[in-house]
Amino acid sequence: MTKTPDPSLHPSSSIPHPSILDVAAAVIQRPDGSFLLAERPAGKPYAGWWEFPGGKIEANEDARAALARELHEELGIDVRRAYPWLTRVYSYPHATVRLYFFRVTAWRGEPHGKENQHFGWQFPGRVEVAPLLPANGPILKALELPSRLAITCATEMGTDLFLQRLDQALAHGLRLIQVREKTLSEEELASLSTEIVRRAAPHGAKVLINGSSAVAKRCGADGVHLSSAQLMSLPQRPDFPWCGASCHDRKELERAAELELDYAVLSPVKATLTHPDAPPLGWDAFADLARGLPLPVYALGGMNAEDMETAWRSGAHGIAMLRSAWRAM
Repeated sequence: MTKTPDPSLHPSSSIPHPSILDVAAAVIQRPDGSFLLAERPAGKPYAGWWEFPGGKIEANEDARAALARELHEELGIDVRRAYPWLTRVYSYPHATVRLYFFRVTAWRGEPHGKENQHFGWQFPGRVEVAPLLPANGPILKALELPSRLAITCATEMGTDLFLQRLDQALAHGLRLIQVREKTLSEEELASLSTEIVRRAAPHGAKVLINGSSAVAKRCGADGVHLSSAQLMSLPQRPDFPWCGASCHDRKELERAAELELDYAVLSPVKATLTHPDAPPLGWDAFADLARGLPLPVYALGGMNAEDMETAWRSGAHGIAMLRSAWRAM
């Protein structure tokens, strides 16, 4: 079910406001990947529109504390685990809001509408309620990104072994692949990428080509992944459904946000064999750099599956892995 958005709703750049209303918003997620959307009740602005649950952060109140309070008041649940995620600013005719999104993965109690509002569990890419408040549109797309991003190393492993491991990873749930093979010719890269896309498609896995829009178009990939140099030099986002970029500092992350890319990869978090001379950021610096951004950020550099929890606590969307993504299963 879809409806045309109300033309009176505008993006943050359209209408200046002297002050910003800070709001804590919850992406309440079940193990099956579904998340909760709530309908705004009668008597409130935009009654009948759907949004992520949450509410206003009071003066001198921590965003996480506000989240817990609002979810208890609105849905009757007690938050047990919440990870910081994205921050987005949006201007409505009546106010500019800064939304601090958290991913809530554990809670006590069964959600129920304490303000008589309707709510529904939805799946990424298959939202069936409408209309949605437009500030939440990019959040819905971000939820389509899995928590694991795997970067290819077919040249290092050998193509036959790599493709074997790729099939295993896809069978075990891998859904996002970046093809990065810098030593291959364009023809060789196109051939390998075409084979990766062919194997990924039946699983619904997204494939992005590192650095080459021409190869991405040729092999039918879902998008491109920009190097940091490309990111800083391009005047606008490449014309693909999905686009990410490699980043190493706050300036590059902010440029990725400015171009409205779908995600960024921030590295190196830990020491890595690929760039042994690059000083690792560490998790504290990663959290500082990623804080307050409107797009998902993956942690890269020395990552293993065991780092996922730490990455989430540090504000990451997930982890990006190179060699560890292709271990035998």
